[in-house]
Amino acid sequence: MNPFFKKIYQYINPLVNPDLEPAASKWQSQLPTIWLLGKTGAGKSSLVQSITNNSAIAVGNGFQPCTQSSAIYRYPDTNPLLAFLDTRGLAEASYDPEEDIAACQHQSHALLIVMKAEEPEQSDVLNALRKIRKSGAIKQLLVVHTGILSLSDTDERDRAIGYNQSQVESAWQGALESVMVDFSPEHGNPAGLEALQIALEEMLPILYLLVDEKAHQTREEANFSQLKREVMWYAGIAGASDAILAVGLVSVPAIQGKMLHSLASQYGIEWDKQRFSEFAGLLGTSFAIQYLSKLGLRQVVKLIPFYGQTVGSATAAALSYGSTYAIGRAACKYLYFISRGEPVSEQEIKQAFQQALSTVKGLHEKNEK
Repeated sequence: MNPFFKKIYQYINPLVNPDLEPAASKWQSQLPTIWLLGKTGAGKSSLVQSITNNSAIAVGNGFQPCTQSSAIYRYPDTNPLLAFLDTRGLAEASYDPEEDIAACQHQSHALLIVMKAEEPEQSDVLNALRKIRKSGAIKQLLVVHTGILSLSDTDERDRAIGYNQSQVESAWQGALESVMVDFSPEHGNPAGLEALQIALEEMLPILYLLVDEKAHQTREEANFSQLKREVMWYAGIAGASDAILAVGLVSVPAIQGKMLHSLASQYGIEWDKQRFSEFAGLLGTSFAIQYLSKLGLRQVVKLIPFYGQTVGSATAAALSYGSTYAIGRAACKYLYFISRGEPVSEQEIKQAFQQALSTVKGLHEKNEK
C-alpha cells in the first residue's frame, strides 16, 4: 500500500480513537451565527424553526445564556453546525451590544432585525440598532417583517411595513434589504419562507448546504442527505483545527479518518486495506499527491508572521473544510454502492468529489465578497 494511503488507513482504524474534543470545541466557539434582534413575540422562535425545518423542537427552551443580555441556541443539539443568538435584554435602558458583538465577531454571521408588521412601537430595537451601527462591526443585515397576514387590508399592511422599514433604515442610516413572512398556523402554510431562505443563503452560505431540500434524483443522493450534517460537522472541526498554528498537519487527516470510519459504520461496512486502497485508487493517485502537498504548504504559510496568522490560517481553514466535505461526499457514494453489492464507477466517485469541492469553494468565495 502507498505509504500515504497506509498512514490515512491507520487514522481510519486507530488503536486508540483520536481526541476530537479540542477541535470540536474550537468549531463550536466559531459557529456561523444568526443574530436575532427583535421584541419578545416578534416571531424569532418561529423563524428559527423554519430555518432548521424542525417545528417540533421547543426552540424557546433550547436557548442557553451566552452574555448578560443574550442567549444562544446551537443547531443541531448534537454536533452543531449553526447558532442563533437572541438578544433578550433590549428593554433594559443600559443595554450594551458590545458583548453580543464580541460573541459574533469571530464567526460568519448575519444580523436579523425581526419586527411584527402591526407593531409600530420599536424603540428598544431601534436604540439597540443605533448602538450596533456605531460599533462598525456588523455588515450583514436583513429586516424580517413578520405577521404580515394579520393585516388583511393590503394598503394598511403596506403602510405598516413601510413605516417599520423606514424606522430601521433611519436608525441604520442606510437602505437595508428586507423580506416579509408569516408563520401563523391559522393563516395556512407559512408565507414568504422561500424569499427568507434565499436571502439568508446569500448572507450565510453554509445554509445552502444545511437546508438544501431539492428533489433527489437517485436513492444514493437521498441517502447522502441523511448523512450530510455529519459530514458537515467533521468538515467544520477540520477547518477549525487547521486554522490553529502548526496543528492541521496532524489533526486534519485524523479528523478525516475518524469521519470515514464513522460513515462506514453507518453503511454497515468495515474498512480493510483492500477496500480503502480501492476507494483511494478511485480518487486517483494525483489526489494523494495534491492532498499531501497542499496540506503541507498550508502549514508552512501559517508560519509566516502576520500573514500566516490571518490570511494563511483563514485559507487553510477553508481548504480543509472543503476537502473534508468532498472526501466525505465521495466516501458516502462509494460506501453506498459497496453496501448494495453494486459496481463502483471511478468516474462517479471522482465526480462526486469534484462537485462537492466546487460547491464549497463557490460558497466560500461568495462569503468572502
